[in-house]
Amino acid sequence: MAIEGVLFDFSGTLLRVESTHEWLSATLDESGIAAPEEQVTLWARQLKEVGALPGGSNPLRVPPHLTELWATRDQSSALHRAAYTGLAREVTLSDPQLYTALYDRHMTPAAWHPYPDTKAVLTGLRERGVKVAVVSNIGWDLRPVFRTHGLDGLVDAYVLSYEHGVQKPDARLFRAACEAVGCDPGEVLMVGDDRRADGGAAALGCAVHFVDHLPVGERPAGLTPVLDLVDQGRFGPPFLGDPPRHPERAANPQARTPGRGSRIR
Repeated sequence: MAIEGVLFDFSGTLLRVESTHEWLSATLDESGIAAPEEQVTLWARQLKEVGALPGGSNPLRVPPHLTELWATRDQSSALHRAAYTGLAREVTLSDPQLYTALYDRHMTPAAWHPYPDTKAVLTGLRERGVKVAVVSNIGWDLRPVFRTHGLDGLVDAYVLSYEHGVQKPDARLFRAACEAVGCDPGEVLMVGDDRRADGGAAALGCAVHFVDHLPVGERPAGLTPVLDLVDQGRFGPPFLGDPPRHPERAANPQARTPGRGSRIR
């Protein structure tokens, strides 16, 4: 069966958030708060360990008082903000206003960078007449990010968890995405970086293809195989392939693999 629609995850698939150090440094500058570089480096490391940056590293450990909130954070904007600012508050910063400022910073287009082949792949799908939807576990409106990076005109629909009150891997979110692009699930390919969350599309009858959740500079062509799948009309088993072996990951077995833990997706 031909592929008539492609659903893409957002974070770690089409775009990647800035590093924790960049996130913190930009927020400090925007807030007019000065701190020695060694202090900024320490805070950044601590914020990364607690998983305070949405789309960044997963928490090494979710505090007991945030466990329930963490599990449902993508179901509303209020839950999302509370979960991530709660994690950030596990780190003692010099100004209490920074916790809100940090959360606000991550929602800005400047905090996000498209992967090198994102625009080319989305353009290729548009030229082939394939419908595209972005399906994300998220607590805020990512449309301005796509507009700023010149990608909005290449996306037919956005299906965001906080707008539907359900989060991946719930099949209802994937069903809404299929309906939004006017395709039967059996004609749709889901592309994402998280085996559990994005793999939920298989229960609906979609095929699933995984990419590596890597920094932008380390994944120059991770999305390009999607065009090959469309051209080949390869649409059989539910899972069309694992992410490619990345040289640095192969050399470093401790590197994170997709689907372990939770993040903006």
